[in-house]
Amino acid sequence: MIVPWRDRRGNFLPVKAAVFASAFVPAMFYAYWWMAGDAQPRPVTEAIHGAGLWTIRFFLISLAITPVARMLQWPGLLLVRRMVGLTGLAYGVTHLFFYTMDQKFALGTVVSEILTRFYLTLGFVTLLGFLALGVTSTNGMIKRMGRWWKRLHYAAYPLVALGTLHYFIQVKANVSEPVFVAGLYVWLMVWRTLPMGWQRGVAVYPALAVLAALATAGIEFAWYRLATNVNPWRVLATSESLDFGLRPAHCVFIAGVVVVVLVVGRGVVGRFGRSAGPMAARSA
Repeated sequence: MIVPWRDRRGNFLPVKAAVFASAFVPAMFYAYWWMAGDAQPRPVTEAIHGAGLWTIRFFLISLAITPVARMLQWPGLLLVRRMVGLTGLAYGVTHLFFYTMDQKFALGTVVSEILTRFYLTLGFVTLLGFLALGVTSTNGMIKRMGRWWKRLHYAAYPLVALGTLHYFIQVKANVSEPVFVAGLYVWLMVWRTLPMGWQRGVAVYPALAVLAALATAGIEFAWYRLATNVNPWRVLATSESLDFGLRPAHCVFIAGVVVVVLVVGRGVVGRFGRSAGPMAARSA
């Protein structure tokens, strides 16, 4: 019997138990709001949007696990990567289920909408792609597919990009959160292109924070320029100061600075631990 909070040997793993429990938290909040009447007047619509939002969040978190594990020298964190990805898939399927419910389970209408509305087509293709990754994520499939398994699962990167584009088009007006998601995605993808030695260093991370922030501002500018009638230069100007509050580019930069602090802190702790070892031996 597979128990999510244990390893293959049956040992209890706190990090897996914590992640497994956390996977249910968004769903429980939305269920509470639904039952309390806080999701009125359109509870199904709120459920659709909520499930979709957490789908992209969990997929983004799954992409962030490898960088965090390597930066913090915490290989055990990689054990929850599959669980987080499958959680994102579960929320994606729930997203589609509530959309079907909103259409009163008229499957013909659902199919027609998916085929004729571009953003729904994008979302459905993304979900099908992640279903393929989910079905092949078992230990048995990994062994049977061999090297092709890793090649197939590289598809997670463009699939998250497609899901983010679906998010952009669905939101339509205020795209601040999709822009923020896109900026984090840029950071994660640029990190993956870096040589292994650079990933383990410190100096590259401040530059990565700046680069991701600039890319975020550029994505926001391009969206308003290409997809709306809003003056993109005015939008870009809001990112040049804090007069209008934190913009997506600022938030991505702050996230990048947090990463810098974590990397520097991990290095300091590591050096302290190495120096404390010989001192303890001498005093003994």
